[in-house]
Amino acid sequence: MAEEKENITGMHDDKFLAPENKKRIVIGPEGEEIHVDPLQDYFCTERPQTSEPRNKTVEKFLNWARAESLWVLGFGTGCGSIEIPPLLSPRFDAYRFGVAMRATPRQSSVIIISGYLAVKTLKRAIRSYEQMQNPKFVIALGSCTINGGMYWDSYNTINRLDHYLPVDVYVAGCMPRPEAILSGFNKLKERIRAGRAEGANEYITNLDWYKANQKKIIKDWNMPDYNW
Repeated sequence: MAEEKENITGMHDDKFLAPENKKRIVIGPEGEEIHVDPLQDYFCTERPQTSEPRNKTVEKFLNWARAESLWVLGFGTGCGSIEIPPLLSPRFDAYRFGVAMRATPRQSSVIIISGYLAVKTLKRAIRSYEQMQNPKFVIALGSCTINGGMYWDSYNTINRLDHYLPVDVYVAGCMPRPEAILSGFNKLKERIRAGRAEGANEYITNLDWYKANQKKIIKDWNMPDYNW
């Protein structure tokens, strides 16, 4: 195994960067020096590009296919997460709508922000969203994602989700019942089929604005500006 040599000094000024993510030199099995930059190894820091639609007929078919196959990232962000498991039960049976839960961002096309979103969790939600493949969609559950709800003046939660991530569909309530969430999925499907669910392109187009908002409240920013 390669043994670690002392860290390269002055390679990264971010005081929040974890030690294991700092640039360093390691000694390889043959005694050679290897420069390691974990942020470059783990992330792609190039600025993303928008995805232009194909010709009208092809895009219409693709949007139909996307709408009928919604793979949801199983990532609970708040109290609304308790409403998600019943969706998959025999009573509500979200599978009949083409809705399935997936384990990782790379497999998913939908992320549900389920209720209040703490600043600490927002950081993880951003990273998960950015690692999802385009096209991707955001469903926001509950009053907290609209105006902060009962946490509107909390020091540790956000109160306007659309300032940090693009939202395709809001499902109002505190918390919305499974029937309301299914209605939200149907509304999302309508928007996708109509070619109006362009949150991913909006995020890329306005990336500087979103990043500025994110960094205003995330005080320990230690990620590349784009984590895809």
